[in-house]
Amino acid sequence: KRVTMANGLDAKRLRKHWEEIDKVNEEIKGIEILKGIECDILEDATLDLPDDVLKEADWVVAVLHYGLKQPREQITKRLLTAIQNPNVSAIGHPSGRLLLKRQGADVNYKEIFQAASDHGVMMEINAHPARLDLDDIHARAAKEKGILIVINTDAHTTDGFDMMQYGVFQARRAGLEKKDVANTRTFAQFRKLLRNSNA
Repeated sequence: KRVTMANGLDAKRLRKHWEEIDKVNEEIKGIEILKGIECDILEDATLDLPDDVLKEADWVVAVLHYGLKQPREQITKRLLTAIQNPNVSAIGHPSGRLLLKRQGADVNYKEIFQAASDHGVMMEINAHPARLDLDDIHARAAKEKGILIVINTDAHTTDGFDMMQYGVFQARRAGLEKKDVANTRTFAQFRKLLRNSNA
């Protein structure tokens, strides 16, 4: 709800959105839309939506958008707290960098990757050309810890889906193979990877 530039959703609006997804899933056979949310990790390490709401989602990606200049210890604590939340399936654009515009947060990737490996949390390669976050070096390090990578477009409109290719290029630079990328799987296989999955 905090990310106002992306028309962030509070619990009430989010649940209304999910009701619409349920209707579409009932009415249109042969496709299934997951109920998901990109949820901000606030400066005090809490998530921007309460657990009772996140529990209703199929897919929660926790992200840093604010407070990126906090000390390494606090940034790492924020990410670790999100990883330990049983509703979170992935950490998105973990450094929060914007290439040529904003330096990424100072993250202790060794700690983050160990926790993600321990809790079965995926790490995102954000395919937007301004982000490409994880970078190739950290994507390779995540792979070496046995962490699945998910490549996301960061699309806010359908035009944004074209950005997937940049995420794939980043994954290739990192030496990732099909087996290392969660969203190369079938829908049924992918659903089983989600922490809130009922599959």
